[in-house]
Amino acid sequence: MAVIEVRGLRKSYAGRPVVNGIDLSVEAGEVFGILGPNGAGKTTTVEMISGLRSRDAGTVNVAGFDPAREQRQLKEMLGVQLQESRQPAKIAVSEAIELYRSFYRAPRTTGELLDRFGLGDQADTRFEHLSGGQQQRLSVALALVGNPRVAILDELTTGLDPAARREIWSFLSDLVAGGVTLVLVTHSMEEAQALCDRVAILDAGQVAALDTPAVLARTGGTTVIRFASSEGVRVWGLGELASVVDVLVEGNQVTVRGTDGAANDVLAHLTAARIPFEDLRINGPSLDDAYLALTRKEPA
Repeated sequence: MAVIEVRGLRKSYAGRPVVNGIDLSVEAGEVFGILGPNGAGKTTTVEMISGLRSRDAGTVNVAGFDPAREQRQLKEMLGVQLQESRQPAKIAVSEAIELYRSFYRAPRTTGELLDRFGLGDQADTRFEHLSGGQQQRLSVALALVGNPRVAILDELTTGLDPAARREIWSFLSDLVAGGVTLVLVTHSMEEAQALCDRVAILDAGQVAALDTPAVLARTGGTTVIRFASSEGVRVWGLGELASVVDVLVEGNQVTVRGTDGAANDVLAHLTAARIPFEDLRINGPSLDDAYLALTRKEPA
């Protein structure tokens, strides 16, 4: 069952389309990622979905509510963490959480949020004295304070160290297990692959691709096989395999690039031809490869 339905979504500024006919459907309990280069329309899209920005055309439905007409009802069940957000300089961390708790009927406790986001030692610290990473953690905590059914998180782990990032990922996994639907806007391919059930890659205000991270990686990526062999001349026969794109031999080091089935084909060829090899390493296609293939601009 879809909890977010977007059809024909459009937004222009000074006649320039920023979001140009986007269609999206997010299932209940799903972690849905939105990727794309700067200026692709990611933040504008989620701002229209959350009701923070008006749309020029199209329809948006979030858990049965239209954010353009039913903002009060939507705010009861939606949490939003913006790409850039600040609190009053003098407000303490615990005071900010208590303030946001007062907006909801059944909020999470202050203690839980301080603990889960590693802010216990900063409970009495003013916002102006927090580090960038601590401010980011507070921003995510405030987005989730109201026990939302749907949460939209824009660049949630920007500026966080690896340990803090993993802790937030763990907390988000617990939320999803409890039935929360998450929409993540991110530049991190690692984050998208670790958390997202499906990913939409936006480019120039449109959906360039939408599928699971694994499927997107296979369709846009390249398998790389590296090994050492003393028989460089015989290895060149790998280039005749249909799944192999190119073969590079540098001394006894061999690098083969190919499509999804290249690893099996290369190993079968080496075994059948009795070509000795060692130090075999296989790197499968990645979401990075697919992302770059879909969004790379050709020079004019």
